[in-house]
Amino acid sequence: MARVAFTEHVAKVAPGAGGVYAGADLREVLDDVFRAHPQLRHYLLDDQGRVRKHVAVFIDGVRVPGAKALECRMTDASDVYVMQALSGG
Repeated sequence: MARVAFTEHVAKVAPGAGGVYAGADLREVLDDVFRAHPQLRHYLLDDQGRVRKHVAVFIDGVRVPGAKALECRMTDASDVYVMQALSGG
């Protein structure tokens, strides 16, 4: 089971969403999160089920590009950190 944490901003959308969730890959882990906190699905994923551009995912301390993030394998020791990505100029 992976440990999932969200930044304070994301946590405001779903208070208490951080915790331990089951899944063989990040998609399954997030599906487990969404079962408990369905309001996060549309905040984190687009209508095609991909990680939104404004969301950054770190797995075990390494940033994973959104296009590849959902396919990343999880272990019982995996740490997932989800945050709102910032952009601008």
